Amino acid sequence: MRCDFADSLLQGYFDGELSSRRAAEFERHLRHCDHCATELVDLDLLRDRLQLAQIYEPATASLRRKMKAALCATAPATAASQPLLWHWLAAAAALLFVALLLGRVGPRLESDDYQAELAGEIVDAHVRSLQPGHMNGIASGDARVVKGWLDEKGTFAVPVHDFANDGFALKGGRVDVIEGHAVAVLVYERNGHPINVFIWPTRERDSPPRTGSRQSFQWVDWRKGKMEFCAVSDADPVALEQLHQLMNSSG
Repeated sequence: MRCDFADSLLQGYFDGELSSRRAAEFERHLRHCDHCATELVDLDLLRDRLQLAQIYEPATASLRRKMKAALCATAPATAASQPLLWHWLAAAAALLFVALLLGRVGPRLESDDYQAELAGEIVDAHVRSLQPGHMNGIASGDARVVKGWLDEKGTFAVPVHDFANDGFALKGGRVDVIEGHAVAVLVYERNGHPINVFIWPTRERDSPPRTGSRQSFQWVDWRKGKMEFCAVSDADPVALEQLHQLMNSSG
């Protein structure tokens, strides 16, 4: 049976059309509803694939000439309309100035608050994955099998390695939703402690590891090769740093 929230809120949440109160209500629902989480992942994957498919046809030269002729045939702006034109130009210039200003101060404002919020959502996703009956994706210690499954589900290549010889056994992988976007997750185990490594593409430059904690869980986040990684676990922070080093050296 379909969840009632899937019909009433899911599409609006995906399109960013919900109020902050309704969005928060739906996000609380997502923590306990695998059906809605799966549909949200499918919507995000579909959107990414449509963007990559480029299913459009460029305008022909004859069509461009017709459009240009139609535009040139319109009446020139009257004296009364010209002040309105300057009004819009001035507004556009003001918006451009604001955008440039935010571009300069944005990263500074984002660095602490945004990182803390992102880490908090990832830790919450890690906690959900530990609950009985949670959607686990694929359970396998074979890196090739896990990579093949993730490649079928996602739109970016996920580096998958098994580090069992170093004490980090690969247990499987899944696709999760973070900030409304599908991310790949590799599941490792260290001395009985599950470790989730969240992976998604980024345009940001490589960065050294950043660490933190939330509730009783530790996390380490880093970027390499246009990919961002965030490992979360209740294992010792030293273990997370060892896994970070192993994944960084494996490419």
